[in-house]
Amino acid sequence: MTSRRRRRPRQKTGRLKTSAFSGPTCTSCGKPLEPVPLCICGLAKPTAISRRVLILQHPQEPDKVLGSATLAHRMLPSSRLVVGLSWPNLSAAWGEPVDQKRWGVLYLGSGPVFGDAVPGESKGSGVGSKSGPGAIPKSLSGVIAVDKKGRALDVDPLRLGRDLDGIVVLDGTWSQAKAIWWRNAWMLKLQRIVLVPRSVGLYGDLRREPRREAVSTIEAIAEVLEGIGESADQTALLKSAFRQHLDQFRASRASKAPAPIGRTAKPEPEPTS
Repeated sequence: MTSRRRRRPRQKTGRLKTSAFSGPTCTSCGKPLEPVPLCICGLAKPTAISRRVLILQHPQEPDKVLGSATLAHRMLPSSRLVVGLSWPNLSAAWGEPVDQKRWGVLYLGSGPVFGDAVPGESKGSGVGSKSGPGAIPKSLSGVIAVDKKGRALDVDPLRLGRDLDGIVVLDGTWSQAKAIWWRNAWMLKLQRIVLVPRSVGLYGDLRREPRREAVSTIEAIAEVLEGIGESADQTALLKSAFRQHLDQFRASRASKAPAPIGRTAKPEPEPTS
């Protein structure tokens, strides 16, 4: 009789569940008010950033509590937050005619630090490869333009920014962002932008990211906009507001000491006589 080898339980990664927050929400921003007040209305002050930003959010993006897309949208006057999976073209996604030749697309998480090729291309060369023509050196950070084969272009980010009217950003988990990419072939015609974050993301212990270098949507937007020529003072406001949002959550959680997100506190056993 042969014995079956037990499979090790698969280690879960990704985002902390926020199903515990099922109480009343703010009628304006949609953030929960109980048990932890996370309304962002007081933080979302418009910036002086003029470049257009289109945030495409996956319908099943799970983190409605600490997600940063809504905050970014409310702070960027020329931004639009659209929920869905596919659109016929960029103009349909934006809601009015635009020149797609003057738009870039940021695929979050791509780059040499993450070890993945640009979506739609093989992993043999270009972004994420250890060698090969056009490979991006791992010492680089910031905004990097790549061609359709995933090879780094020798283009200064500021020069790139002069040719861009706007950027497209995908919001969701890693797999959800890839799903949006594959469903929208028109993205292949946009200027591809890779972001190698300059610092560790702000979420810290509040969210388990699949990669240590992963950053939130609002942080990625801030770094890309600054890289292509927007005011550093204005992009810093995006990160500052998000940092305050997370600090607000940490402070409220510490004072009220609720159960960890997505988990249920075990009741204390009753004393035996």
